[in-house]
Amino acid sequence: MREALVGRTPGWHHRTPMARAPTTGNDPCELLSLHVIEDPHPFFARLRAERPLSRLGDTGVHLVTRWALIEEALRREQDFSANLTGVLVRGDDDRLTVFELPALGASHVIATADEPDHAVHRRLVLPRLAFERVAELEAPLRRWTREALGPFLAAGGGDSVPIAERVPARAVAHLLGLPDSDVERFRTWAMMGGDMLAGDASRSRLVALGAETGRMVEYLASHLAIAMESPRSDPAAPLLHALARGVREGAIATPQAIGIALVMFGAGGESTAALIGTALRLLAVDPPLADALRVDPALVPRFVEETVRLEPPFKFHYRAVRRHCELGGAELRPGDRLMLVWAAANRDPDVLEDPDALRLDRPHPKQHMGFGRGRHFCVGAPLARLEARVVVEEVLSATRQLRLRGDDPPIHARSIFVRRLERLPLTAE
Repeated sequence: MREALVGRTPGWHHRTPMARAPTTGNDPCELLSLHVIEDPHPFFARLRAERPLSRLGDTGVHLVTRWALIEEALRREQDFSANLTGVLVRGDDDRLTVFELPALGASHVIATADEPDHAVHRRLVLPRLAFERVAELEAPLRRWTREALGPFLAAGGGDSVPIAERVPARAVAHLLGLPDSDVERFRTWAMMGGDMLAGDASRSRLVALGAETGRMVEYLASHLAIAMESPRSDPAAPLLHALARGVREGAIATPQAIGIALVMFGAGGESTAALIGTALRLLAVDPPLADALRVDPALVPRFVEETVRLEPPFKFHYRAVRRHCELGGAELRPGDRLMLVWAAANRDPDVLEDPDALRLDRPHPKQHMGFGRGRHFCVGAPLARLEARVVVEEVLSATRQLRLRGDDPPIHARSIFVRRLERLPLTAE
């Protein structure tokens, strides 16, 4: 069907009737409800089984929840753009609407860029994130983790979220070549991207986020300017130097270089903080699992993959519909948007056996969409895997037992986009 439709004129759908996608249900705002935020998987499972491509009311946004449909959408860049042109929000009337974003090329970088720009951006970034370069970070990551763990262990536990956030913040600073002394600012900045995509931020919060993003841009621009004076070209050079070279050589413009650095904070900071926090929660609720990993640390990488699969740090990414087309037998129009729900695809029973279970014996542990898929597979996946493995190993080796505090339950960020814990009080022995 798809091959027969590609290339037709905009009026084709009048000659060949095509149904609009069914809605998600009676309440389009269910996606933003507290019960879905705390546990989105029953909601996603229902859509995957009954309405794998479903509209959110009259917003023009469609949730795509089945593995095969997401893979098809990713292959069809001529129909679906990665450019972030708008985000779903709760409007002043408490109804879902789309907040349109300005069409700025500088904001379409890495994950939100289409070809050929996307390939240019990846070529600049990938050498610094190559496996051998990332492996060199293991020693400092262990040092940063132990420093963050020290007060937590001395107190017998507490909120573990600062640990989950500080280690990735320092890693991002090191990656970009920024002063380690500014780590607390980085920790704040790394969490902002998810807030903007959360879907439930108030107008005043969005204004505040915009102002803080402006300060972040100024900061990054000042450090890029320093790198521009004499950019290093060695493989271990900070990423800002690679971006500076890209500007000097004409591969990218200065605003794009700053945009890529901005993305590194969210993609390299918040997503990894979310992954680490979820991993610690899973260990705390399953002591036998934690004990098994203490006995055989070689299983920790498999545990990290299962954590990413079961609870992807970013639950979805947007795609913008470029032209009249169809997906899953449903009509899509220019201006519509897709939400490719990795969190739903990762539990698709058509692809995975026993998909809701954490299993360390899966034959293909990396068979998931937790880091995206295809051309837009996360460039920072090796670093995120290393950070999570190191933190899990250090926590397990420093404790005999890790437990949730029954009187102080975990709290997830109120976000449709990121699966991140804002509080995770634990008892450590």
